[in-house]
Amino acid sequence: MSDTTPARTSDVPTPERAVALPGTTAAPTLFENPGLPPHPHRMADVDPRAAKRAERQVAAMFTLSMLATLVFLVSYFAVSMDQAVYVPFIGAVRLQHLLLGLGLGFGLFFIGVGAIHWAKTLMPDEEVVEERHQLRSSDQTREAAVETLQEGAESSGIARRPLIKATLGGALGLFGLPFIVALRDLGPLPGDRLSHTMWKAGMRLVSDPELAPIKASDVTVGSVFHVMPEGIDKVEDILEQRAKAAVLLMRLNPNDIKSAKERDWGYEGIVAYSKICTHVGCPVGLYEQQTHHLLCPCHQSTFDVTEDAKVIFGPAHRPLPQLAITVNDEGYLVARQPFQEAVGPSFPERGHR
Repeated sequence: MSDTTPARTSDVPTPERAVALPGTTAAPTLFENPGLPPHPHRMADVDPRAAKRAERQVAAMFTLSMLATLVFLVSYFAVSMDQAVYVPFIGAVRLQHLLLGLGLGFGLFFIGVGAIHWAKTLMPDEEVVEERHQLRSSDQTREAAVETLQEGAESSGIARRPLIKATLGGALGLFGLPFIVALRDLGPLPGDRLSHTMWKAGMRLVSDPELAPIKASDVTVGSVFHVMPEGIDKVEDILEQRAKAAVLLMRLNPNDIKSAKERDWGYEGIVAYSKICTHVGCPVGLYEQQTHHLLCPCHQSTFDVTEDAKVIFGPAHRPLPQLAITVNDEGYLVARQPFQEAVGPSFPERGHR
């Protein structure tokens, strides 16, 4: 008989036909299946009033979830980001952020609590036993499984309890809206904001973070300066302006510069380029003196400083914008004009300007 052949009834061991264990004369003790313990019924199983009360409790939790989600939506559109509130043990926080977090958190919390309470009080909780079967069920078994699922859905009471169905649908439907709304708030498109920095004609270049003016004589061949526009420390939106106006200043041998435009926009081999990578805006801060390459450490975009900082490797699509510079009467390096193209990362609305 093969391993897959079903055993005959007469082959199944019973207490009377127990086979002795190998190497022994004693027969093993066989225990009969004791079955499942008696099922304790819940109040909602035997008392219609308890079932109705549990249904109202579940519906109330789903309703609270809807209210919390509405708090999120109203806070998102109606509460100003300038409003602050003091929270014990945390300190001052933005009121909008606090309400958004509470609305989203309680929206999800009450859906979960309502689902758990529904399962524990109204859904069937009888233990069942399924005999082991082949991995691949027969078509009849699969059809029976589908019928079982349908019966489970029917026994859950969702079809017979329109109040739960309506409130659950409302809670789940509303709870999805914050995620849809939040997608548009991952960050507004920069638009023209990155097209304009605080660089102006005649503005001195100062070292970062010392903010000391730089003379052309201070910049030796192979050296690199991290540069900001003079007065960066006096603006209100300093973080935004620093992020846009950061510049790398370096000096090359003029004979190594291949681009006439780059040579004209520089001063005796000193050139200035935006420090903001045109891929996703990481700071480009690694300069290789021998090859004259600038490397972005985030995604390895590489720019050739001898040829208008064009991209020679990596995911960036645009060269780094160049800042035209010259010297003033005192010998300090100054901007000849603002950036003539947008700094920072590329995106579809910008194209490859």
